[in-house]
Amino acid sequence: MGSETIKTGRLANGEAQKSVHKEKRGLSSNGMNGKHENLGSNRAGTSSSGEDYDLMMNTGDVDGNLDGDIEPVFKKARQGDLTFQDIHDKGDLFDEDDEDDSDWEPVQKHVELIKWFCVNCTMVNLGDGVICDLCGEHKDSGILRLGYFASPSSQDAGCSELESEMKGKNKEMHSQLSASNSLTAIGFDERMLLHSEVQMKSHPHPERSDRLRAIAASLATAGLFPGRCYPISAREITREELQMVHSLEHIQDVELTSHIFSSYFTPDTYANEHSACAARLAAGLCADLASTIFSGRVKNGFAMVRPPGHHAGIREAMGFCLHNNAAVAVLAAQAAGAKKVLIVDWDVHHGNGTQEIFDQNKSVLYISLHRHEGGKFYPGTGFANEVFDSSHHLLYFLKGGLRLLI
Repeated sequence: MGSETIKTGRLANGEAQKSVHKEKRGLSSNGMNGKHENLGSNRAGTSSSGEDYDLMMNTGDVDGNLDGDIEPVFKKARQGDLTFQDIHDKGDLFDEDDEDDSDWEPVQKHVELIKWFCVNCTMVNLGDGVICDLCGEHKDSGILRLGYFASPSSQDAGCSELESEMKGKNKEMHSQLSASNSLTAIGFDERMLLHSEVQMKSHPHPERSDRLRAIAASLATAGLFPGRCYPISAREITREELQMVHSLEHIQDVELTSHIFSSYFTPDTYANEHSACAARLAAGLCADLASTIFSGRVKNGFAMVRPPGHHAGIREAMGFCLHNNAAVAVLAAQAAGAKKVLIVDWDVHHGNGTQEIFDQNKSVLYISLHRHEGGKFYPGTGFANEVFDSSHHLLYFLKGGLRLLI
């Protein structure tokens, strides 16, 4: 049995200065046949001169001397010339307890960032606040249950009392009214809620099912629909009706999405397997509502539909729009007998699709109120000089009186 003690000094010019003190050799000339144990343990050794050593090397149970390629390492160590490169090349001599630490990872403290999206405006909010920084809506707002009547600054927990109160009032009003004397018609179909963006992105899409749910909740809480208003059921528009507005190629492109799990017409105009049906229902409901109003059965009406339509042109879908619902409604009204129709498009964006469809139709007057910013705001159309070809068009339109406003 024998032992060797190696002292590791401070770094000097990139090398580790080391000294070796031999207490016992106990080595023969037959080579290294035994197994070194606890090589490179952390036990401290002490030389005969009283110096403390940081690294103890035990060479017990060794039969024979060190072989040729190991001898120079210890020789360098004795002379104080052992470098980090030597330790790297003969790493098995210096591994502590021969343990495999290849899977070791430093302890990391993960800090989770709190992020939530406003159910009202979809604005992203950071931190543990509960009020939206943009619109002031509560994080747990009841807008999808009560719509407009939900308190924007308080959570959903207080909605049950308001809900009970409104139901009582609605029941009383409904008993005094019947569908026959209702003056406003409203149309809605839950299948339109199935139209949604499949791909999960970093921010909710602004044209999503919750938008229609909030509107329906507002009308229901107020007792208007269902309740005081006359219901109009939705039907799917026919291909023949759509061809009066759109090209056949466009109609086929929209229909194709019913066989695709997720697709896009433009980067922001999505479709899933339910989108084509939802678009047909939206257009069909608008067509029937327009003809119902023109017939005189109701005074006016409101269509709760999606996807929207005023960006959809003759040959393309864009701006969240697949079929142009307003254009379909106009032609349905004219088929029912209307001679002149006025479209007032009150939206932050210009309805470029609707303008394109009726650009040469003198029986339809299209007025758009939108944000423009010199053409820098989407879709970049709708300049102030895009007006009637002549004053005769406007005079012709107004001369006989307006029969239908859409």
